[in-house]
Amino acid sequence: MRLEVFKTLWGDTRPWHHAIEEVKTAGFTGLEARIPATNAEAQHQAHLLQQATMPYIGIAMTGGGVVPKQDATLESHLNDLRAIVERAALMAPRFINVLGGNDRWSAAQQADFITQAHAIGQEAGILCVFETHRSRILANPWVTLDVLPQLPQEVLFTLDISHWVVCCERLLNDPADDFSAFFERVHHIQARIGYDQGPQIPHPTAPEHAAARQFHQQVWEQVWHAQKARGYTLSTLTPECGPDGYVHTLPFTNAPVADLWEMNTWIGQTEQTRFQTLFPQ
Repeated sequence: MRLEVFKTLWGDTRPWHHAIEEVKTAGFTGLEARIPATNAEAQHQAHLLQQATMPYIGIAMTGGGVVPKQDATLESHLNDLRAIVERAALMAPRFINVLGGNDRWSAAQQADFITQAHAIGQEAGILCVFETHRSRILANPWVTLDVLPQLPQEVLFTLDISHWVVCCERLLNDPADDFSAFFERVHHIQARIGYDQGPQIPHPTAPEHAAARQFHQQVWEQVWHAQKARGYTLSTLTPECGPDGYVHTLPFTNAPVADLWEMNTWIGQTEQTRFQTLFPQ
C-alpha cells in the first residue's frame, strides 16, 4: 500500500498554477480544493490540472459556507449537492469530500441525507465521501456511531478527528473510546492536529502538544491498517492546517505565529516517512 499526499487550497487564494508547482516541490501528489462555483471556472481549473497531470480531490459544501444556513432544509442541501456534482464532473475528481447537512439534525436525518447524497454521487459516477466536521453532519463522534448502522455498507468517510477532539474537549484515547467501526469505513484523512481547546495546535512540532500529535498519528495509523485489511493499495491524506481562526495569531497585530504551508509540508512529509516505515514497498 502507498500513500498519496494532497495539498489543501484552504487559505491559498493564488491562482492554481502556483499551488501546482508547490505540490511538485514538496513531493506531494495532487490538490484538494473546493469545487469551483461556475462551469467556466471548473473547466479552467481542470485544464491546469490536466496540463500538470495532477489528480484532484473536490470539496463540496452544501447549504451555504462552512457553517450552513440554519434554515436550509435537507432537500435544499441535496439540491446544492446535485449542482455541485454536475460541476465537479467537468474536473474528473478522484472523489468528492462532502461537508454537508447540519449538526442540529438527528441521527436519522443525518443518515437520510448521507444515503441520498451517496446515491447522487453514484448516479454521476463520482464517489462522495462524508467528512467529520463541526457544524455539519458527523460533528459529534457519539452521534456518528448512531448514524453508522443506518447507512448502506458502501458509504465511506473522510476523517478529520481534530473536530471531534475539540468538540469533546479531550483527546479521545480513553479505553471506552472505541471508533473502530467508523475507522473501518474511512476512505480519506484530513491531517490537522487539534487539542482539547482548539482545532489546531500552534505548530505540529511544538513539544508542549506532543501528546495531541501522537494521538492523531496513532489514529491515522489505525485507519491505514483498517484500509490495508480491506484491500486498499492506495491511501490519501491532506494536511489541513488552515487560517480563519485556526492558525494562532499574536494579539493586537493578528499576525500568524507560523506559516501554513510550512506546517502542512511538515505534516505531509512526516506522515509519508511514517507510512513507508509501516508499509514498506
